[in-house]
Amino acid sequence: MDPDGTFVELAVEVFQMLADATRVRIILALRSGELSVNHLADIVDKSPAAVSQHLAKLRMARIVATRQEGQRVFYRLENEHASQLVTQAIQQAEHTIGHPHHHRVAPDRPARAGFPETV
Repeated sequence: MDPDGTFVELAVEVFQMLADATRVRIILALRSGELSVNHLADIVDKSPAAVSQHLAKLRMARIVATRQEGQRVFYRLENEHASQLVTQAIQQAEHTIGHPHHHRVAPDRPARAGFPETV
């Protein structure tokens, strides 16, 4: 991959879009499926108006998509990539504090040589 290519600039824009705690929480909430603005507002503990503003930005960046049912709008992740980025960022954050939960061995399964089973 060309480090000077236009995709690098676009990747930076994606990281800038994800550099907000509320947006990260929205993406984490949407991993389980589509949700309404009000439901997301409850989950991320923000007002529906604030969540709507974040969702509009995520929609413009094509990170989330919508489905309308009557007057209600439901949001979902456009694809799995933003969720994977957020998951990876959280796992990196775990490493910075020295508690990488994603490396722990599951208690009911023995680790295989070179391939630890994660919880």
